[in-house]
Amino acid sequence: MSGYRAGVNAAGPSWDVDAITFRFPDPNHKLAGVRLVRDTGRRPVMADFTYDGQAWQLMTSPPDAWRLEYRLELRHANGDVELICDPANPLRVGGAFGERSVLARSDYAEPLWLHAAAAAGAWREMAIPAVRLDGEVWTRIWSPTMSAPATGGATLDRILVVHDGPEYDKLADLGQFVAAIIASGRVPPFHLVLLGPGARNEWYSANPAYARALAHDVLPRVRAELGVRAGHPVIGMGTSLGALAMLHAQRTHQHSFAGLFLQSGSFFQPRLDPQESAVPWFARITRFTRGLDRPVRRAVPIVMTCGRAEENLANNQETARTLSRHGYPVELHEVPDAHNYTGWRDAFDPYLVDLLRRLWGPDEGGL
Repeated sequence: MSGYRAGVNAAGPSWDVDAITFRFPDPNHKLAGVRLVRDTGRRPVMADFTYDGQAWQLMTSPPDAWRLEYRLELRHANGDVELICDPANPLRVGGAFGERSVLARSDYAEPLWLHAAAAAGAWREMAIPAVRLDGEVWTRIWSPTMSAPATGGATLDRILVVHDGPEYDKLADLGQFVAAIIASGRVPPFHLVLLGPGARNEWYSANPAYARALAHDVLPRVRAELGVRAGHPVIGMGTSLGALAMLHAQRTHQHSFAGLFLQSGSFFQPRLDPQESAVPWFARITRFTRGLDRPVRRAVPIVMTCGRAEENLANNQETARTLSRHGYPVELHEVPDAHNYTGWRDAFDPYLVDLLRRLWGPDEGGL
């Protein structure tokens, strides 16, 4: 960092009804330029500041969202470029690729479950060999602490399997969410299975080898670890490429999942996502998404969420229409955020809760 990150005495950004205003002091005009960088998907949206003789300023229209996550790109006179959080804004949020500054609309509120009572439980970890991937799938499992009256002597047989699971837990508080909704009695107790992403771009890009490993290596090993017989309903969950990989696994191994919760899926299509065409796995993904317009033997309930302020919205809308046309009971909920873990977190309730209750029913006794 160049020193611009600290010691700046400046008013922070402001979010009014019609505009967001940013200001970056530079009284000696040392910088060649300042740019706002915000993430809406794989490719960021950028906007250049203008210099007024004392500071760089930008007034821009608010996104269709409750929140804005962003960084500032500083261009120096010698050609160097650095990307920093906004020194005039103390609010930060974590993400898969580092911290961002965050600005929220006045009507935004965090979900109440973040601070709710949580069911007791225990974590365990294991690495599941996956010969088809020439590697292992690192797995972390949370199971609620069950009392005999709560189970009636029965085995706890409900499982939620999550792609990018460790990131979901760290950055979107998924473990707290699950423990809170179980404690509240809104859903019956279940196991939470977090799958590490491994070679993420290769595994999650509609890769047949990964889908086979998930269906034939990972899920059987998880069931054996938990003492759950085959045939009990498993729900799959993922975001971005992880959502794509869950849908691909269900389509190619149709009895693996009884339902899916898919957030901001990277359902790339040539017509809608030409900006992605240079990535190595684009052709494999688009072959799969084209194939969605074919009948399927087993259509399971799917709940999708996608931010109104992200580039994946159009391909999520098209995917929802296609799945619905072929018999999937599918819902797409457009939420006021972008492509980030906080936005995904804020959509868990009510949309994930509703799917779990639909497939598993409400709690019949609780913990």
